Amino acid sequence: MSDVVVVGGGAIGLSVAWEMAQRGADVTVVEQSRVGREASWAGAGFFPPGNLTGAATPIARLRAFSHSLWADWSEKLRERTGIDNGYRVCGGVIVSFDEPLDGEFQQWQAEGVAIERLTADSARAIEPALTSELRDAYHLPQLAQARNPRHLKAMRSACELAGVRFLEGCPVTSWERSDRGIIAAKTAHGRVDGDQFVIAAGAWSSALLSDAGLPVTIEPVRGQIVLLQLPQPMFRHVIEVGPRYLVPRPDGRVLIGSTEERAGFVKQNTVDGVAGLLNFATSLVPELDGADVERCWAGLRPCPTGELPLIGHLPDAENTIVATGHFRSGLQMSPGTGVLVSELLTGAETSIDLAPFNPAFNESQTAVV
Repeated sequence: MSDVVVVGGGAIGLSVAWEMAQRGADVTVVEQSRVGREASWAGAGFFPPGNLTGAATPIARLRAFSHSLWADWSEKLRERTGIDNGYRVCGGVIVSFDEPLDGEFQQWQAEGVAIERLTADSARAIEPALTSELRDAYHLPQLAQARNPRHLKAMRSACELAGVRFLEGCPVTSWERSDRGIIAAKTAHGRVDGDQFVIAAGAWSSALLSDAGLPVTIEPVRGQIVLLQLPQPMFRHVIEVGPRYLVPRPDGRVLIGSTEERAGFVKQNTVDGVAGLLNFATSLVPELDGADVERCWAGLRPCPTGELPLIGHLPDAENTIVATGHFRSGLQMSPGTGVLVSELLTGAETSIDLAPFNPAFNESQTAVV
C-alpha cells in the first residue's frame, strides 16, 4: 500500500509525486494512458511572470507562486537527471491589431511586474520581423519558456530516482471507500491501495470526481498547435495576441497556438484549425510564410465551469485531494500546485490561501490570468 496514490500522470500529477517523494512518502502514479503525453505535453510551454507581493486575485497568486519556483525546479531537475528542460527567460511582446491594451498594462503594473509600454514602432524595434499593422503593444521582460516534452521527461526521471512507481495504461474505473474516505482506486488491473489520494486527471477528472462524490464539470477543450521549422531563429520573444501566440525555440522552431474548441475528447487536427493558425502566424510575422511546417498536434485542456482550478480536499473524504482544472495553465502552474498539494497532504500551512480553489467553493468564480 502506498502512502500517496496520484491519479493522473501529467505535469500536475508528476509535480505532486516528486514533491511528496522528496518528503519521504511512498508514491504511486496511476495513469490511464502514457505518463506526460496529454495536455502537458501538447502545450507551448511559456510562463507569464508574477509578483506574489502584488498579486491581487487567487489565480494571480497561484501564477506568481509558480513563477517563483520555475528556475529552481529546472536547475534541480537538470542536476538530478541530467536533462535540461529548456527553461529560460526570453521575454514576451504582447500586441493588439485593434483594441488598446491599457487595461492589461495597468493590471501588470498594479501587480508590480516588470513591464514596458510599447508603440507599434518600438515593438518592431524589439522584434523587427513583426508586421507594421499593429495598434498597441507592451513588453514583459520576465516571461519565460521551457520545452514541454523535455520537462516532462525530466520530471518522470526525477520521480523514478526518488522511488515513485508508475502504473501506465491503467484507467481508474471507480473508488473503494470506508468510513475514513477513499481506501483504494479500482482499475481494470486490480486495486491500488493508499493512505491518501490525489485526483489530477486533467480533462478526464469529471467522472472520477463524480464517482468520488463531487459532481463538478471539467470540460475538455481542444487546442491545436502547428510547429514550424526555420533555418535560424527569426525572433526571440514570445509574441502574444489575445489567446494566440508564437513561441520561438533557440533551434529555429516556432510553435503557433492555439485554438480553443469544444469538440469532446477528439484530439485530431482539422483543416480549419491548422489553416487559421498559419494565417494568424503570417499576419503577425509575414516572413513566416516561407517556413516549413514540421508537424501539427492537438491536446485537451481541462476547463472547469468557473475557470478557477480546483485544489483542495474532497468535501467528504479528507484523505483525498483534488488538483485539476488548470485549463491553459497546467504546465505553467504545476510547480506551485505540486508544492501546495504536498502541503495539504502533510498538514502544513499552505504557501498561499487555497480557499478560493476549494472544490466545494462557488464554481462560478472567474479567473483573471
